Amino acid sequence: MADIDFTSQTTIVTGASSGIGAAFARALAQRGSGVILVARRLDRLQELASELEREHGVRATPIALDLSRPGAGRTLASEVAARGLTVTGLVNNAGFGTDGPFHEEDPDRLQDEIAVDVANLVDLSRAFIEPLRQAGRGILVNVASMAAYLPGPDMAVYSACKAFVLSFTEALWYESRSSGLRVLSLAPGLTRTEFFDDLQGGAYSGSYQTPEQVVGTALRSLDRGNRRPSVVSGRGNALAAGAGRLFTRRHAVLLSGSAGARSRNTAAAAPAGAGRRM
Repeated sequence: MADIDFTSQTTIVTGASSGIGAAFARALAQRGSGVILVARRLDRLQELASELEREHGVRATPIALDLSRPGAGRTLASEVAARGLTVTGLVNNAGFGTDGPFHEEDPDRLQDEIAVDVANLVDLSRAFIEPLRQAGRGILVNVASMAAYLPGPDMAVYSACKAFVLSFTEALWYESRSSGLRVLSLAPGLTRTEFFDDLQGGAYSGSYQTPEQVVGTALRSLDRGNRRPSVVSGRGNALAAGAGRLFTRRHAVLLSGSAGARSRNTAAAAPAGAGRRM
């Protein structure tokens, strides 16, 4: 499969106002792709768009959109069409997590989590996959998580959402193999972003990657063609994801629950300022 000519691309990046989304936007713009930046915080998107246009000479279009609202994919498709833009790539990065015992969580917050992490990821994928397949020269990246590979006690809904993303994207990879569209599920582990700002438990202990390292993993995989449907960022994370297959489901969830509790407890006991947030 030929290398991707990003100079002929226009790629949507959701959750582009910070973290992995902003890193994707910068990396794609550096390669010459035009970008459509989507998130709720328009001021941040406008600032990033100005930076990308100034530094890389690409067209960067900010679009403010609440991805917890029903039908966000179709809303975005209408907005993109109204601006006369032709989309050849999509990075579904927007998402957030909740934590704590499931019976104590806020039902409205859980509904928003499922809407952003699952329902509108599907809606966005469906809204754009036909033009992406017809163009046959871009990418569809859905950002999952290490949490996709094991059940997550105290993050039950988030882990289940990301397991959906992994399974869904791998199926799209199979369906799109002959189209020229490169489809990939990307699973970051602990990453230095704002992710934990929404979590009651705060930062977890462990080895953190930068957003740029995570994006580099995805782009290296895509550069090799459409050979694999999913990739885990970080050698240690990849080993941990694979290790889950060695255990029964019972043992896997017991190990996942105890490891998560230890990580949270260690981070909570660390001196102030010692932890880094995703």
